[in-house]
Amino acid sequence: MPGQAEPDRPAARSGHVPVFLGRTIELFRPVVEAAASEGRRPVVVDGTLGLGGHSSHLLAEFDDLRIVGVDRDPEALEMATRRLTAYRDRFTAVHARFDDFGAVVASLPADARDAAGPAIDGVLLDFGVSSMQLDVADRGFAYAVDAPLDMRMDPTTGPTAADVLATYARDDLARVFRIYGEERFARQIAAEIVRRRGTTPLTTSAELVELLYDTIPAGARRTGGHPGKRVFQALRIEVNAELEAVENAVPGYLDLLRGGGRAVFMAYHSLEDRIVKREISTRTASRTPAGLPVELPGHGPEFESVTRGAEKADQTEIDHNPRSASVRVRCVRRIDGRTA
Repeated sequence: MPGQAEPDRPAARSGHVPVFLGRTIELFRPVVEAAASEGRRPVVVDGTLGLGGHSSHLLAEFDDLRIVGVDRDPEALEMATRRLTAYRDRFTAVHARFDDFGAVVASLPADARDAAGPAIDGVLLDFGVSSMQLDVADRGFAYAVDAPLDMRMDPTTGPTAADVLATYARDDLARVFRIYGEERFARQIAAEIVRRRGTTPLTTSAELVELLYDTIPAGARRTGGHPGKRVFQALRIEVNAELEAVENAVPGYLDLLRGGGRAVFMAYHSLEDRIVKREISTRTASRTPAGLPVELPGHGPEFESVTRGAEKADQTEIDHNPRSASVRVRCVRRIDGRTA
């Protein structure tokens, strides 16, 4: 049953308040109450666990809730697991990318099923880089701190940002900067990287920032914010195949929701939000062929929107947590049930 988080509980003592925390709790409250009315214990997948901020507060708020927390970063997963020790009987940690449905389904409680198979009551996907990854200097995510150009969310596998800069062709680099970073000077930056790496490969964030200052015109630097912001974002997205994961995860988790289940998506980049919006638009539309005068049985919408479009942080939250300034939150509810 739902319970109020007490000031001295572990979740409440966290220093960092997650984005849209209060709203996230309220969006999931109906699924917890529905499960209780059916005599079930609800299961929510936190597909982007990070340091466990959202999960810790949800577990503190809802006494019967079980959470499967997924993260590809082993360091973040270990820290979150320690943070959630008080809830170890209701929390399961999974080391995987959030679209690894084999790992997620294998970690669900045995009773998380309906007539169609594995089923969950809710999913939270808070896309983008976590606070820990930004704040730990040696991971190379932050352009304001000199560090090796790594940027891997799972530092145990895959190419680094330095590898991308050392091996991608000029046109491929320009594409990454233009599409993922919306960088106006993508071609010039890519050309300069290729020219310099012929003698001195870029290996640290300070070296890349220096190159950007030398390449981007002074006038653009004065009006466009820090020159590293867009390029570092683009490299991070490329290194971690973030958009590929989002493309896979959004429809996959919607398919796992039981009837009445809810999905909450938090996007910080227009490309992420576009993927979410497109899938929601498809799932909330009628599947009856156009032109028919009545809705065909079984062809109604699969989902309904809970939020009106994308909700944004208010100024109070932005002042308290500047990282919430770009977030777009969308929530949908499954209304058609599932059939075996």
